[in-house]
Amino acid sequence: MRKNKVDIITLGCSKNLVDSEQLMRQFVANGYTAEHDPAKITGEIVVVNTCGFIGDAQEESINMILELGEAKKKGQIGQLYVMGCLSERFLEDLKQEIPEVDKFYGKFNWKELLADLGKPYHQELAIERVVTTPVHYAYLKIGEGCNRICSYCSIPIITGKYQSIPMEVIESEIRSLVAKGVKEFQVIAQDLTFYGLDLYKRFALPELVERISDIPGVEWIRLHYAYPARFPFDLLRVMRGRENVCKYLDIALQHISDPMLKKMRRNISKEETYELMKRIRKEVPGIHLRTTLMVGHPGETETDVKELADFVKDIRFERMGAFAYSHEKGTWSYENYTDEIESEVKQERLEYIMRLQQRIAAEINQEKVGHTFKVIIDREEEDFYIGRTEFDSPEVDPEVLITKDKELITGNFYQVQITAVEEFDLYGRVI
Repeated sequence: MRKNKVDIITLGCSKNLVDSEQLMRQFVANGYTAEHDPAKITGEIVVVNTCGFIGDAQEESINMILELGEAKKKGQIGQLYVMGCLSERFLEDLKQEIPEVDKFYGKFNWKELLADLGKPYHQELAIERVVTTPVHYAYLKIGEGCNRICSYCSIPIITGKYQSIPMEVIESEIRSLVAKGVKEFQVIAQDLTFYGLDLYKRFALPELVERISDIPGVEWIRLHYAYPARFPFDLLRVMRGRENVCKYLDIALQHISDPMLKKMRRNISKEETYELMKRIRKEVPGIHLRTTLMVGHPGETETDVKELADFVKDIRFERMGAFAYSHEKGTWSYENYTDEIESEVKQERLEYIMRLQQRIAAEINQEKVGHTFKVIIDREEEDFYIGRTEFDSPEVDPEVLITKDKELITGNFYQVQITAVEEFDLYGRVI
C-alpha cells in the first residue's frame, strides 16, 4: 500500500471517465499521486466510479467492489470509496450489503469525498482534469441527465433532468485542454441533440459545435449519442461546412418497427426514421453513421426482428452495436410490461443482427482499399503504428494499422492510403 496514492477505477461510459478525470485533478491539487485503472492497485485510497445502466454493467461494478473489499480486509489497500451511477441508484442497498466500503457517493456528490478526507475542493480547477486518454484526444461532456422517457432506460432515474453545461464553460475547458496538447474532441452527453433547450430555450447544438470549431487548435470534433426525434437539422449544415467537424454521427435508434418504437416510447415512427437517415446521408455526403439497436424488448415478435434486419440491410450503417433488453427496476417497462422473452431467444436475435452487420461492415471497409484518408496516430506497437480516420472513434471503431516504412509521431496527422482490410481493421501506408 502506497501512502498518499489514489487509485481511481472507472467502469461504464466515457461520461463517467470525465468525472474520474476531474476528481483526479482535485486529488493532485491536494498533494496526492493519482493513477487511473492501474495494472496493480496499491493506493492508500481507492475510488470505484461505477455504472448502473443495465444488469451486466451492475454486476461488473459489484464484482469490482467486492474484490476490492477483500483486498481491504487483507490490508492490501487502505480506504475504499464508491461513486457513480450504481451507488446513485442503489445507495441504501449497497450500504447494507457491502459494509467494507468506507462511504458511497452518488453521481453528483463525489466532491464530498474530498471534504470527508479533510481536503478542500479547488473551485478554480473545476474545468481542469487529468486526461487519462492519449494526450491528443479527450472526451468533452456538454450535458448531464436526460429528459426522454424511453421505456427501457434507467438513465433519467439515475441522473435526473437534462442539464446543459453553458457554452462559455465548455469553451474555457476546450482552450485549457488544447493548451495541454489535445487536438481531437469526442463530444458526449446522454442526448446531444437536446443540448441548450434547458438553458437557452432552443436546440443549441449547432451553435455550440460552430463555436468549438472556431477555437484554434481544435482539429477534429466527433459527435456521440444523438437522439432521432426532433433532430436539429441545422447541425447537418455545420457538419457539411466545417472541415474540423468529423463526418461522423453516433445516433442511437434502438428499433425500426412501429409497434416496437411505440412500446419503447421513442416518439418517432418507422417512416420518420427512414426519412431522417436519408436526409442525413444526402446533406452530409460521405458521413459514417453509428447506431445502437436493441432486441428482446417486451412485445417484440419475429416480424419485428425481420423488420429490424431489413432496416440494417437497407441503411447499411458503417458502425453499429446492439444489445439485449434488460428488465430494469423503476423503468416504464418494468412497471408496465412483463419480461416474457427468454434470454436464449434474445441472444439468438442479437447474434443474428450482429452477423448481418459484420458482413456489411466488411463490405464497407473493402470499399476503402486504394483510397487515402487523413489519419491520426494513437500509438506505436511492435509491427505497426495504430491510427484512426475521422470515421473512427477511439475504442469502439476500426483502427488503421500502418506499416513502419517511416517514423511517425503519436498524435500527429498523416495521409494514409488503405492497402488491405480485415473484418474490423484496415491496413495502410503513409503517402
